[in-house]
Amino acid sequence: MQCKDVRNQFADYLSGALTGSVRADVEKHLGSCPDCCHEAQGLEAIWMRLGSIPAETPDSAGMRAKFNVMIEAYEQGLEHAPSRFWETINSWVGRWWPQQPLLQFGLALALLAAGVFVGQNRPAIPPPNPEINQLRQELHSMRQMVALSLLQQQSASERLKGVSWSNQLDQPGAEVLSALLDTLMHDPNVNVRLASIDALKKFGETQSVRRGVLQALEEQASPLVQIALIDLVVEMQVKESVDTLRRLTKNTALHEAVRKRAEWGIERLS
Repeated sequence: MQCKDVRNQFADYLSGALTGSVRADVEKHLGSCPDCCHEAQGLEAIWMRLGSIPAETPDSAGMRAKFNVMIEAYEQGLEHAPSRFWETINSWVGRWWPQQPLLQFGLALALLAAGVFVGQNRPAIPPPNPEINQLRQELHSMRQMVALSLLQQQSASERLKGVSWSNQLDQPGAEVLSALLDTLMHDPNVNVRLASIDALKKFGETQSVRRGVLQALEEQASPLVQIALIDLVVEMQVKESVDTLRRLTKNTALHEAVRKRAEWGIERLS
């Protein structure tokens, strides 16, 4: 197993879900890879701390009210859910549907007219519940707070979790994007910097992200990070990076793989 494969199995490994040969392969890799072993130990410590956190109970009136709102929304959704009897209808329609083309055409026109009439007289869909929207906003804010908090931790494994949390946000705030860019520029762990690059991919249309990625390409020294950044500027079509890529191709102090990847990037962006 490679390091990436083993890290993908950490959650199942710590929860005891891995069995047989897969668990044996993970344990064998951990015994021979100090980095993965150290990261697994850090995740296990977090796992144990999470297990010791007492479960919260909805004691306050506000929490109970929000819970009741969620139940009400669920019930409303059930009321508007489509019925599941299409197979019976199809079988019934198949028995009486006429076989003659002329009759089929006439019946289709009649059904179309009936559908238009029903659509015009359909009751209006009730507006979205403002309480539900407030809950969604609060959940979004909480996820951003968790991501920012984890990104500031000393443990590399916890900062990786922070990058993962930020990657789950469809519309992160400016603080989260700034934290991801700061992680890309200054995090001492290469794996965390690489993870931040993956998290920034879906925000390629944001100007602050494009500027930050271009700056990182000019200043990063790790070959792995440099290659990942070259791939990212090509994927985001950052045309302004061509000059930087040309300088990379002429820098003989860089790894040969980086210079070749920079040449590849110039071809894709030119």
